[in-house]
Amino acid sequence: MRKFPVPTEREVKEGPQQVSFQIANGNARQTCVLQTAYPTKAQAQKYLLSNWPAIEKMARDALAAGAVKGGQIKLVLS
Repeated sequence: MRKFPVPTEREVKEGPQQVSFQIANGNARQTCVLQTAYPTKAQAQKYLLSNWPAIEKMARDALAAGAVKGGQIKLVLS
């Protein structure tokens, strides 16, 4: 089993990490941000990739509902 790196001092100060991704929106791309509770970027990225179908559906649902703020869709992992 792969072990994650120890959080850097900067990551500890920043707190929970977020990862950005994009989804297709017609001929354009929509930027999305997933706020996680994970202490490292590597863990947050792995969570995103491991749960991609569900996260993509949440992002598309938010896009359809018009939940775009500041040009981004923000999803929060609870």
